[in-house]
Amino acid sequence: MDFAYDAKTEQLRTRLLAFMDSHVYPAEAVLEQQLREAADPWQRQPVLEELKAEARRQGLWNLFLPDPEHGGGLTNLQYAPLAEITGRSPHLAPEALNCAAPDTGNMEVLAMFGTDEQKKQWLQPLLDGEIRSAFCMTEPDVASSDATNIATRIERDGDDYVINGRKWWSSGAMNPNCAIFIVMGKTDPDAERHRQQAMILVPRDTPGVTVERAMHVFGYGDHAHGGHAEIVFDNVRVPAANLIAGEGEGFAIAQARLGPGRIHHCMRLIGMAERALELLCRRASSRIAFGKPLAAQGVVHEWIAESRVRIEQARLLVLKTAWLMDTVGNKGAHTEIQAIKIGVPSMTEWVIDKAIQAHGGAGVSQDFPLAELWAATRTLRLADGPDEVHRMSLAKRELKKYL
Repeated sequence: MDFAYDAKTEQLRTRLLAFMDSHVYPAEAVLEQQLREAADPWQRQPVLEELKAEARRQGLWNLFLPDPEHGGGLTNLQYAPLAEITGRSPHLAPEALNCAAPDTGNMEVLAMFGTDEQKKQWLQPLLDGEIRSAFCMTEPDVASSDATNIATRIERDGDDYVINGRKWWSSGAMNPNCAIFIVMGKTDPDAERHRQQAMILVPRDTPGVTVERAMHVFGYGDHAHGGHAEIVFDNVRVPAANLIAGEGEGFAIAQARLGPGRIHHCMRLIGMAERALELLCRRASSRIAFGKPLAAQGVVHEWIAESRVRIEQARLLVLKTAWLMDTVGNKGAHTEIQAIKIGVPSMTEWVIDKAIQAHGGAGVSQDFPLAELWAATRTLRLADGPDEVHRMSLAKRELKKYL
């Protein structure tokens, strides 16, 4: 693989870096103020709407989707350095560019598997940023690290499907502009283990859908994802045409959705680690303790050097993974996708932890983004599959060579 960014990527990087400096970073404090004053904290705040309008005007919109018919037409390798930049302000930049989870994954599902009518009704408004969406997979009553455990039922009844179950950590569902849920459940509990599930489109305002509560992440509302919710589906009836792809296809769709989702998270995590290291270096250079700058303390030198090494290692593996996804497909890059999902969140968590330590009490305060960055990063060791599941699967793939 060629490690140099191509001309298109460099052009977009230049424009995006300028957009971050002129619009996104100044908006961080504005968003915090607007959230404090908002009657409904989940309502889209004016500063975010202004950012989205400006990003779209500058052509920095839907960059994540490789399909040129619907998105930016970028390869994974082209998108990686751009997603890294947005990761420096993960609670603003991705949504400003219409590149925020869970909408990205839901748009990919609809683009890959949706019917023409499903694309017209739901994909196009999502691409235009007119609505948001939620992904309803995880359940409180089963170990959802094993997706085949999912207990929510999706049962055919004439021209409809009827959905019954309880979901939580349904990302995006607290946003008032969330209009559509993609729900995963079982259509045939007696089928082969990976053919029991399906995914179905459920409009938020369908009778029987109850958003019971918001789920907080280490005390944060996680507005970047439109909030996570616990949702009850009680005899929810939708047309059979709302089924995505077909009965028994849910597990395969989930795997197709989570592959790009995992690498997108890892791309952004590199940017989060870079921002934490930048804050660490600035703090170490300006703060005096015991008569000399923190930067003169040997342990801080070790933190800074180790952070740089770990970030560079992680970035190279993410870029290799992106390149493989482009050249041999997601299945061919399966080992690397799992490797970055294991390694990159842990790396970023480590770097942010050292930046927090160098900031002392300020590091866990609202005056710096570090505490919120840490909370988001730690959560990603659970989201899209916990570390242990990926380690188990990766080890099995390695052992196949010797068994």
